Amino acid sequence: MGITVREFVERSSLGLRCIAGEKGLLREIETSRIQKPGLILTGLSEGFHPDRVQILGAAEIGYFKRLDSEGLKRVLRIFKPGIPAIAITRGITAPAALLISAGKKNIPLLSTPLTSSIFIERAIKFLEDKLAPSTLVHGVLVDVLGVGILIKGRSGIGKSECALELLSRGYRLVADDAVIVKRIYPSTLFGMGSALIPYHLEVRGIGVVNIKELFGITAIREKKQMDLVVELVNWDPRDEYERLGFEEKTTEVLGVKLPYLKVPVSPGRSIAAIVEVAARNQLLKIMGYNKTKELIENLTVLKKDTEKVEA
Repeated sequence: MGITVREFVERSSLGLRCIAGEKGLLREIETSRIQKPGLILTGLSEGFHPDRVQILGAAEIGYFKRLDSEGLKRVLRIFKPGIPAIAITRGITAPAALLISAGKKNIPLLSTPLTSSIFIERAIKFLEDKLAPSTLVHGVLVDVLGVGILIKGRSGIGKSECALELLSRGYRLVADDAVIVKRIYPSTLFGMGSALIPYHLEVRGIGVVNIKELFGITAIREKKQMDLVVELVNWDPRDEYERLGFEEKTTEVLGVKLPYLKVPVSPGRSIAAIVEVAARNQLLKIMGYNKTKELIENLTVLKKDTEKVEA
């Protein structure tokens, strides 16, 4: 699923305006890759990608101006009707032949005051965000010490209450209840809240509260990279829970594996404190320290020393 050229023009903050081919504004852009044709205009059409937005800078427009009528016809044949859009950078005046051709083929011809390098960088970033695979996850996403933690669990188990306790400790809320997760190429997950109800948290017994108004701007984030998934479950004495940390479990979201912890909930347990410790532990792992491996190594050394003494 792509986005329309009209949305690309109106929402990308790239200073774009349509100067020809307005009838094609509803066609869709389906890839974040864009192309600056360069030498392709001279006849190397094998490297041309008609599914990408085409960028014409000073070099390309200068080449256009040096062509005779036959050369213009040859070059314009490259821009077939299926191209999503053509963008001219630096606010350069478009050649008349290109304006006429874009109008006839209903190819949106766009103009931007940005230089080619800046436009390409910003356009790719915008398109990657808009075209990224996404899904909706039930849970609460919080930022604890810079670690993005998705707290999952059945309704009423205490996800929002845990988040509220973390907020009172100075951490930040990203999204409550419905977390929109996007996968940014190649394997980074970002979570964010719905634009309809941002910065809100449902607290049973009180209702929906506005975290931005209650705790201030420092208590919220618009989006955060996801680093860890914590699932809250009811305590079951018959079930087995991780006690030593030897087994590192993962869960999959949009094809990306994330570290996963299952935390049992029971009266008297401070879930917020456990989540905070999980964040600190994840930070150590990111920095290269793994307590489990160290423990195994120490036990191995101890076993060898014991065997030597017994021998």
